[in-house]
Parts: sequence; structure tokens; C-alpha cells
Amino acid sequence: MNSEHIVRVLEDEINNYKKDDNVQEVGTVLTVGDGIVSVYGMRRAFYGEIVTFESGERGMVQDIGEDLTRCILFGRDTNISEGMEVHRTGQEMSVPVGDQFLGRVVNALGDPIDGKGAIESDGRRPIESPAPGILDRQAVDTPMETGILSIDTMFPIGRGQRELIIGDRQTGKTSIAVDTMINQKGKDTICIYVAIGQKASSVAQLARTLEDYGALEYSVIVNASAADTASEQYVAPYSGTAIAEYFMHKGKDVLIIYDDLSKHAVAYRALSLLLGRSPGREAYPGDVFYLHSRLLERSSHLSDALGGGSITALPIVETQAGDVSAYIPTNIISITDGQIFLESSLFHSGQRPAVNVGLSVSRVGGDAQTKAMKKATGTIRIDLSQYRELETFTQFSSDLDEETQAQLAYGQRLMEMLKQPVHQPMSMDEQVISLIGAENGAFNKVPVDRVKAVQKAMLDAFKTKHPDIVSQLNQTKDLDDSLKQQIAEASKEIVAGMNLDEAR
Repeated sequence: MNSEHIVRVLEDEINNYKKDDNVQEVGTVLTVGDGIVSVYGMRRAFYGEIVTFESGERGMVQDIGEDLTRCILFGRDTNISEGMEVHRTGQEMSVPVGDQFLGRVVNALGDPIDGKGAIESDGRRPIESPAPGILDRQAVDTPMETGILSIDTMFPIGRGQRELIIGDRQTGKTSIAVDTMINQKGKDTICIYVAIGQKASSVAQLARTLEDYGALEYSVIVNASAADTASEQYVAPYSGTAIAEYFMHKGKDVLIIYDDLSKHAVAYRALSLLLGRSPGREAYPGDVFYLHSRLLERSSHLSDALGGGSITALPIVETQAGDVSAYIPTNIISITDGQIFLESSLFHSGQRPAVNVGLSVSRVGGDAQTKAMKKATGTIRIDLSQYRELETFTQFSSDLDEETQAQLAYGQRLMEMLKQPVHQPMSMDEQVISLIGAENGAFNKVPVDRVKAVQKAMLDAFKTKHPDIVSQLNQTKDLDDSLKQQIAEASKEIVAGMNLDEAR
């Protein structure tokens, strides 16, 4: 047989080679415990791949060594034992997605847990996917209105923005997020709420609240409760983002809330230590920054060529004794486009939402406001900052000049006006009218403890006595000098003719 014939035979063999897809790599369980399974014999497994065990449990490849592959387990490890077979699937971790998920509560794997039956999905999306590039994005310039006066005026949030909600435990962080969800009713916005490490009863209560206010029908709740494994708490925000991306790529605007990423970091820390990784700063793994940056970078406002959809992220972080300079808070502050800092002392003094004007910021600012709101806001933030400073310096002084007294009185009424009960979001026209009324002295003669009641009565009167002004604000979303003057005069006239004792 000559060399030419040998070459032809080899070429034929190569050209006619067919890969046998039925050959499956099978590993063996060596150790199992604390939700971590060590597997021998899966040399070709890749990071994030789903594996299945003989018992039917599922896991995800999380650590690849020279001889061993370590997997995190979704579910309990009581049914898994040493020597059990582990099968590769060749598929990366993904969750089912689809329109039918609206109004439902699912776990971190996308399985329904609300007792309303199975969910028919439109496909699956990987929980990890690259963030859109710069050329695939467009500027953040459309408001994502929270309905909360103190936020929409001073720290506006735009569609595609990432705004951190940060503060100590029990300062109203979740309330702000839920009120924002309720305020999206009728605005063609999808809401995703990711609960991480919370009590199941708290999540059930939240679902009931959303249902009572008609917000559950356009929302999805992804729940990895405190009773679930650290593995499920770890993947939950990524699963929620995958569901959000499904709607974003359909051209929809999506609001996603991560409540909260402090517990997410704790769950990841637990997994990392169990996997034998060395802990980094403050006993957290050094890659915790990458953990959250690759999550939050996926929130964006897509270009019109890609459908123009958006994901707006409101991550929540819990601080200890107001320490915003701790590891996790500083990490996420550097990733996001601003933060709303809730102060314990303000909350306990009755100022709710307890937004600290000095430490809160939105790096998008006026670009995420309507023209009417931008013009109505004026100097409110400076006025409040000056009031807080004056209040500190004058609390031990009784001899004040008239100008200082007037500034303090205005600041007190402004702070009172910014108080807002939970689950009562304000519309854009109500916010604009309130701001212009306060700026032009409508509440100057109103006792401080009556300001909220008078404000509500004034807004109700506007709808009946001046519907043309309300209609013009909502249609044009702009505020010219003539309209501003009309609102100022009407607000003073309404309040002047009001019986303050009867205003409730």
C-alpha cells in the first residue's frame, strides 16, 4: 500500500467521522455535606454546568480542580450518598421564562411555589449572560417614577438606572421598593422582586399587599427564603435577572428589586468557605465585588435597534449602625448610579421615608425627570440641607432673627410635606402642585402638624376646581411660567379658603 493510498484512507476516515452524542461523561460522588458535593471523573465539566444525580437532585458545577469537581446542590443532600453516579447535562444553568410568569411566585430555579399550578414557559434563559455593551445601550433619559415625593424630586431614577437603597434594619427600605412597584400600575412596566434570605411569611405578606393594590398582575416574585439552601439564595438574583432580560429583549421596561444583596453576599461567603476557597477582606471572598458587578451591569436601557427595552435595578443593602463605609456597601455604591440612604434617627423621629438628603444622590439627576418636575423641584434640596444645618446650630439658641426663624419654619413645613404613608404613591401632577404650592408660601401659615392634611385637601380640591391645570400637566409634562403662576395662585387661594380644623 503506497503512501498516497494511506493518505486517502485517512482523509475519508476524518471526513466521515461522526461524533457519538450518546456518549455521556459520568462521575462518582466522593463526599457530600452542607450542600456541597465532590465528584470524581467529570474532567470535561464546565463552570455553571447543570449535573443530575441518581436520586433526581440537581446541582451546578461551581469549582473545578485537577482531580475533583465540586458542585453546589439545589435541594437537600439527604438523598445523595458516596458512590452515587453523577451525570453531566452539557447545559449551563438556566431558568424557564415567559409571559405566564406574571402574577406568580417562583423559587430560584423558576419552579412555582404559590400553589397555583404549573407555569407554561416560552423557553429558557441562562442565569448568567454578558451585560450589554456600550454600543448596545442608550442614555438614561426616561423617568422611572417611584411615586415618592422626596425621591422623585431630589434623587430621580431613570429607566435603565441602578439606584441603591441603603440603610439599617427596619428603616423602610423594602417599603420604598414595594411602593415603586405599586406606582408602576398602568405604566406598562414589568416588576421583578427577588427576595433573598427572608422569612417565607414576609414574602407571602408582600405578595398579598401587591395583590391588594393590583400590582401582582404585572409582577414576578422570585423567592429564596431563609429556609432555602445557600445555593438557592446565591442563584436567586441571577435567575430574577434572566426573567427580567426576557421581557427587556421584548422591548418592555422592567423594574427589578434585589432584597437584599447583603444576605446574597453572606450566602456566597458560606458557599465559598464550604468549597475550600480562602476568605478575603473581612472574611468575605475577594471576588464578591465581581459577584455583584456582573449582576448589576446587566441592567441597562437598550438601544432602539435592539428594541429599546430596559431593566432598572433597585438593589437593597443593609448597613450596621449606619456604616456606609463597610465592605459590601462601598462595593455596591461603586457599582451603582447613586444611592438612597435611609437614616435610623430620621425614621424613629417620624420622618418617613427617612431619606438622608446629604448622603443620598442620583448620578443621572435631572435627565431622569420630566420637564415639569425639573422646573418644579427648584432649590428644594439646598433648602432642606440648609434647614438641617440651621436646625443643628439653633437647637440650643432661643434668640433668633426673623430671617432665620422664617427659614426654619419653611424647612419644618417642607419636611412635613415630604412625609408620605406607605403604599400611597403620588402622581407626577400631585408632586408638581405640592412643590410649587410649598415654594410659593401656600403652607406658611398652616400649623406644622396640619401640613399633611392640608396638602391632601389641596390636591383633592385641585382635581375638582382646576381639572384643566391637572390635565395640562399630565398631557404636556412641562411647566411654563404661565402654568406655574396659575398653580401658585390657585394653591394659595385654596389653602387660604380652607378651614384648617376640618382639613383631614
